[in-house]
Amino acid sequence: MRVLIVEDSDTICKMIEALVSARGYEVKSVPTGARGLEECFSWKPHLLLLDMNLPGSYDGLAVCAKLRADAATRELPIVVITASSDDEVKRRAFDAGASAFYEKPFSPLALLKEIESYSEPDPA
Repeated sequence: MRVLIVEDSDTICKMIEALVSARGYEVKSVPTGARGLEECFSWKPHLLLLDMNLPGSYDGLAVCAKLRADAATRELPIVVITASSDDEVKRRAFDAGASAFYEKPFSPLALLKEIESYSEPDPA
């Protein structure tokens, strides 16, 4: 499974990369929403881990909305990870198309369970 991380914090990015790659998933990470959109359309990840507060012209809400508006990425699971604990931010994330929402600091095990819920089971 290919997992794309769109996160501008290098520390958080490296922690998530280590967590996800240790489970054998292919991982890429980018620091901006614009780069995240480029990677979604070219690399075609199976899952997106998306920060809400991103530098540049596309924040997490804009990335979500753009991906949901395109037929090629409409069904892509988007797990939002953000420092905001505001209920309004959470509501706006789900309205924009988020599949799940995690507040920083988050439980690495809970996030890993969420990620694994989107992976296809191995054929028997």
